[in-house]
Amino acid sequence: MADEALFDFLHMEIVSHVYKEQQSSKGELDNKDRAACVSVLESMGFRVGQGLIERLTRDSPSFKDELDVMKFICKDFWTKVFRRQIDNLRTNHQGTYVLQDNKFSLLTQLSSGKQYLDQAPKYLAFSCGVVRGALSNLGLDSVVTAEVSVMPSCKFQVVIQKL
Repeated sequence: MADEALFDFLHMEIVSHVYKEQQSSKGELDNKDRAACVSVLESMGFRVGQGLIERLTRDSPSFKDELDVMKFICKDFWTKVFRRQIDNLRTNHQGTYVLQDNKFSLLTQLSSGKQYLDQAPKYLAFSCGVVRGALSNLGLDSVVTAEVSVMPSCKFQVVIQKL
């Protein structure tokens, strides 16, 4: 239980630090500055995801296809990282997956409802990077985005890049 709180606080502080660093050099953040902050957080998450998936799949058999990989991400990987399984996985069977988490742990500390809805994207960038890094190490290049319509529920859209 203590490690969950530590991770949540560390995540909040990392987000705060990245945004304060960008803001201190200019004063007020514009869209370009926000995009730079999101990119930094996503890159951090990418590296973390790569490392975590190496440890989690060390003793696992190889996956048959990308749907097997996504099921592993939704069940085992999500449980290890965010302490619960994905609530819903949908696919169009053409490389697009939607992962829905109805109580996303990194948003539950903010609020329920729509009060801080505009602040949610900056707290999702790291998580998008974690998923993208994990998939990258499993041999799937992807684009991962997240959207929030009602806190603390969020949807991660994973689009597998075909070569």
